[in-house]
Amino acid sequence: MIPQEKSASVERGLREAFGVTAFDAIHPMDAGLGSDLLFRMVIGGVSYSLRIMTRIDEINDPRRRFTCMTMAADAEIAPRVRYVDMEQGVCITDFVDEVPLPIEEARLRIPQLLRRLHALPPFPKEFNYVTASKAIERFHGMGILPQTEIDEVFAAYARLCEVYPRDLRDMVSCHSDLKPENILFDGEHVSLTDWRAAFVNDRYFDLAVAANFLITDEADELSYLQQYFVEPADEYQRARFFLMRQTLHMMYASLFLLLGSAGKPVDQSEPLPAFDEFHLRLWRREIDLADSAEKVAYGRIHWERLLQNMQQARFEEALQIVGEGRVTAEGMRTLLPVIY
Repeated sequence: MIPQEKSASVERGLREAFGVTAFDAIHPMDAGLGSDLLFRMVIGGVSYSLRIMTRIDEINDPRRRFTCMTMAADAEIAPRVRYVDMEQGVCITDFVDEVPLPIEEARLRIPQLLRRLHALPPFPKEFNYVTASKAIERFHGMGILPQTEIDEVFAAYARLCEVYPRDLRDMVSCHSDLKPENILFDGEHVSLTDWRAAFVNDRYFDLAVAANFLITDEADELSYLQQYFVEPADEYQRARFFLMRQTLHMMYASLFLLLGSAGKPVDQSEPLPAFDEFHLRLWRREIDLADSAEKVAYGRIHWERLLQNMQQARFEEALQIVGEGRVTAEGMRTLLPVIY
């Protein structure tokens, strides 16, 4: 069950953390779409989480991931860390016996948690938007959707990229993968797990990822942002938030349509669930995004939401507000690589 090449590290962790040479029981757990192995380990009647990285490279770097995780754990944002092997990619943390986190409560707790996370000292590395945009570039020329539709969206997206700023005041320590599986709730405390995507990033990235699940209307948005900023968000903050949400729609649409379609055109006549309905089912963990059909559906709902939003007056207003704000800040660069 435990890869042979990792067994010495696991045994060392058991000795150092618990003074034992073997666990009482071990149970595989779902580790999501990544290559990690995840186990629930029982020692002395107490459960712990064992994570084993099976792929280590520049992107899957245990030193970065486990450093971020440990910093978050020290701030009580992640489960307590019991053992870390930076070389082998093995860690043991406290196990969280989860209970459902109601959406209404999450709308209050998550932005408060993000405010604490974003106040941490900078994580070791910055998120690379150039690399992240490679999927968007590939998607542009694959013919997965009608080219006229693709051209319309990419023209609007290029305008967004030209104005969205890289503001050092907003470059903070981020989790960057706030899907429901990575948000743990034990009935009292909310914590975050799986720090593979943790980098210094634009604060609005984390806010936008979680918003997919938590925000359904303007009232939700105003409350959510007020919980984060501790005061009502101004028009510039709301415009930044709105534009970053469109950036995430583009990233998710490109990535999941590429993964799910195997590069072939998708059938747009297939019934598509509503954006909020799909995300509610994801929040309840009723959908498995390992399934190709679900990947296509998820990509399509982000694409449809992006198409709708770029046709709204708010999109033009947000471009103007953020563009004017960037011009007034001397020397400020853009954050996103322009893709035409």
